Amino acid sequence: MEKRTNRPPRPLTERRQFFDSENRPVPNRRPASRDSEGRSEEGRFEGSRAEGGRYEGSRSDKPRYPHRPAQDRSIDMIFGLRPILEALNAGRTLDKIFLLRGTKNSMTQDITALAKTANIPVSMVPIEKLDGITRKNHQGAVAYVSPIDYMPLDSILAGLYEEGKTPLLLVLDRITDVRNFGSIARNAECMGVHAIVVPSRGAAQVNGDALKTSAGALNLIPVCREPNLKDTLTFLRESGVQVVACTEKSDASLEAETVDLTGPLAILMGSEEDGISPEYLRLADHKLRIPMAGQISSLNVSVASGIMLYEVLRQRLVKA
Repeated sequence: MEKRTNRPPRPLTERRQFFDSENRPVPNRRPASRDSEGRSEEGRFEGSRAEGGRYEGSRSDKPRYPHRPAQDRSIDMIFGLRPILEALNAGRTLDKIFLLRGTKNSMTQDITALAKTANIPVSMVPIEKLDGITRKNHQGAVAYVSPIDYMPLDSILAGLYEEGKTPLLLVLDRITDVRNFGSIARNAECMGVHAIVVPSRGAAQVNGDALKTSAGALNLIPVCREPNLKDTLTFLRESGVQVVACTEKSDASLEAETVDLTGPLAILMGSEEDGISPEYLRLADHKLRIPMAGQISSLNVSVASGIMLYEVLRQRLVKA
């Protein structure tokens, strides 16, 4: 009997024989060719792992840690306490900062103090929140980098008065959808709005989706981030700006032209879920509703803002 060790080695190119439904041999398929990096056309793994725990030749490109979401490529992030602190010291515009809850040291205190001065919201969150934001080694600190620079409202308003222009501002209360925010910015730029005012907390993040939806308008129109909208509305009224709230709860309709919209004006828009906050409604000089003839009693906030701003532009053009 032939010993097992004396058997001739099998050729490396040997392939399994396949048969069809009638038991006829099927010619072997052409061996998959390989590229310069050792990957086969069939997408099988041929070599080492790529960065991020992925297989280079895998067509599905499945992450090594499937329980963590893939990073949004439209959002720029900074990881680690030291890089975030250096970004704040350099004056870089950050959108939000997340720190690991329970972390107390001199660096976190400096980050919190600098962020407060720059009106950047800081949230102390559990480790699960940070792991849900990114798959990278965040070391307990993550910051979103804003693609735009926020402008101070008081300097913009003073500049408009000095130039002899009639201010037209758009104040957004809790607009959280980035695409709605982008569409609103596009409407605002087309209708001649001088600045958009948003709260530092509870507002949509300005990211790649918002920029794309705005068709570049967010690169043209100033955005002001205010820590307290109540104080902001009070400041606007004291500065001679009329605050008009768009709400379906009002008895005054937009088409009746009961409100003169040709002077210094700030249009206040609320979220689709709750509308405008009651404390902000009490600060409005006038409340207007958009007339509707259909069965659905509400509009998308970006559409509603476009209608309101068009009426402002129409009245100003007629007066001019």
